[in-house]
Amino acid sequence: MKNLLGFVSFALIVGGISGLLSDHLGGFRLFGFVQYLVPGGHETAGYTGLVLLGTALAVVTGRIGRGR
Repeated sequence: MKNLLGFVSFALIVGGISGLLSDHLGGFRLFGFVQYLVPGGHETAGYTGLVLLGTALAVVTGRIGRGR
């Protein structure tokens, strides 16, 4: 379970950063699936939210690992 949560948090963080870079610089989208998670017209806030959600999930995953 910890590995799955770690992967999901990684995908959210990298996807959000990739979306922010692509939105502001234009061009290549590394994680194209995140565009389906963000409503149109709210890209900057949506991608920032993905980065924050991924970071929070990474913190929770780290605490799960230390609890044992």
